[in-house]
Amino acid sequence: MQRHIAIVEDEAAIRQNYQDALRHYNYRVSGYADRYSALQNFQRQIPDLVIIDVGLGDEAEGGFTLCRELRALSRTVPIIFLTARDSDLDVISGLRLGADDYLTKDISINHLIARVVALFRRVEALSSNTKEEEWRRGHLTVRPSRMEVIWKEQLVPLTVTEFWLIHSLVHHPGHVRSRQQLMDDANVLVDGQTITSHIKRIRRKFQQLDKEFDELETVYGAGYRWRPQTETESHAS
Repeated sequence: MQRHIAIVEDEAAIRQNYQDALRHYNYRVSGYADRYSALQNFQRQIPDLVIIDVGLGDEAEGGFTLCRELRALSRTVPIIFLTARDSDLDVISGLRLGADDYLTKDISINHLIARVVALFRRVEALSSNTKEEEWRRGHLTVRPSRMEVIWKEQLVPLTVTEFWLIHSLVHHPGHVRSRQQLMDDANVLVDGQTITSHIKRIRRKFQQLDKEFDELETVYGAGYRWRPQTETESHAS
């Protein structure tokens, strides 16, 4: 099946360059110059992956707004920011809004393609997962085939990247997972600071459902771990 990628970029030459490169790798690509036209099309059909610039025309942060709007339509569609803005604040803002990756335009086309392939690989791994229908760790229920995480009977709205990070941590309860191990498990090519931002966002999502949540621990200088549960673990297939 040919994957559909949407690119939202206001500069026509740059947009066309990325479209041509992605089509060369046999992706179906749609390009949009502004937030409004992109959102109208996304409301009709969600692409398989979306690449967004932060500044869109007269909207200095139109890409951030679009990311928020797109996440309201789909919590799972992979989103990549591709922008000239490289401040730590912009990166953190993009990840907090639910992006799976944040790249700057000085990267090579090959690097971009590698990130796209990695995101699709994670999506495919979930869709092909037929052995693990459901498993539990205390109050947590994980349904890999549906990419769902339930905490105390409430759905935690995780992105693809966030789901894989939780998947890695919960598979090794009580064990510290380094940032590199989490990157390897989640098949994500990012730096350690980006992993930290994802973990903070994950923790905040759990705490929005349960103010007493403290299962996800930071082990300073080492990584992160999921507290082991005293309750009986169970599996369903």
